[in-house]
Order: sequence, then C-alpha cells, then structure tokens
Amino acid sequence: MVALTALILPILLSAVLVFITSSIFHMALKYHHNDFGQLPDEDTLMEAFRNAKVSPGSYAMPCAGSPEAMKSPEFQAKVDKGPTVFMTVFDGGFAMGSSLVQWFIYSALVAFFSGYVASRTLAPGADYLAVFRVVGTVAFMAYAMGLWQMSIWYKRPWSLTAKFTFDGLIYALLTAGAFGWLWP
Repeated sequence: MVALTALILPILLSAVLVFITSSIFHMALKYHHNDFGQLPDEDTLMEAFRNAKVSPGSYAMPCAGSPEAMKSPEFQAKVDKGPTVFMTVFDGGFAMGSSLVQWFIYSALVAFFSGYVASRTLAPGADYLAVFRVVGTVAFMAYAMGLWQMSIWYKRPWSLTAKFTFDGLIYALLTAGAFGWLWP
C-alpha cells in the first residue's frame, strides 16, 4: 500500500496537465466550437425568458411535476405536440474564472481518487504499466463515462458525448502517465 501523501506530486502534475490540455482543446483546436447550436429567433426567445422571469436553474419543458401527472392526457398532448426541452438557465455572463478554478479542483479530485484506488491496489515500486492501467481506468470513468447518461436520458447528441468522451480519454491517459512516471 502507498501512502496518499506520496502521491501529491502526481496528483498536482496530472491536474495541471489536464487543465492545460483542456484549455488547448477548447481554445486552440476548433472541434468544440460547434458543440451548441443557435436557436432561431434567439432575441425573441431570450426576451420571452426575461419577461417570464425565469430564474437560474434546471428545467424541463413540458414538466409534469410528478409521475402521476405524466400519465395525464394534458401532459401527453404537450409531449406529442413538442418540442421537449431540457435546459439550464444561469444569470448574465459566463464566469470563466470561477469555472476554471472549479475545473482545476475537479481534475485534482479525479487524480486524488484515481491515486487512492491505485494506492490501495498497487505496492510501492509497482510497474509503470500496472499503475497506468489502474489510474487510467479510474480517471477515464471519472472524466468520461458519467457524460453518457446525458445522451441516454436527456437526448444530448451522441456526437457531442463522443467528443467529450475522447477528451476524457486524453485526460485519463495524461493522468495515468503522470502517476506511472512518478509512482513511488
């Protein structure tokens, strides 16, 4: 068993590597620039949301409110007429600084828990590939697999989920490489 304190360096290094790589993916490379489309007549829809005083939160439209109400003919008629919408509303501008800090913390937490699993299953001096496999698998599950439920349940396009899964694979490989290289 490896002490978690011995894994501080690979935890921090992998978080930094993931942070830099994700910045390159989202700012320098162009493949994420079309992740979300623009709604037709956007200005009218935004004004309607403002007039309705929609507060920040997650919404479904139509929204039944309960399993019993989902069975009602009125709700079924709304669903049949469409469209069905799942959305998140937030205030004004996008707070990039706060989101970047949270992303770095998340990346460090993924590294921490990946390292935790490896520290409990691998001995000090374990082979690079053994460390890489354990850490990479756990990190991939954390970065990528949780996104799939958004396509399964909320109909997010699978093409978008595939792009973020690819990103998650790269992040997991970087995390695994850092741990394999710096394993005590």
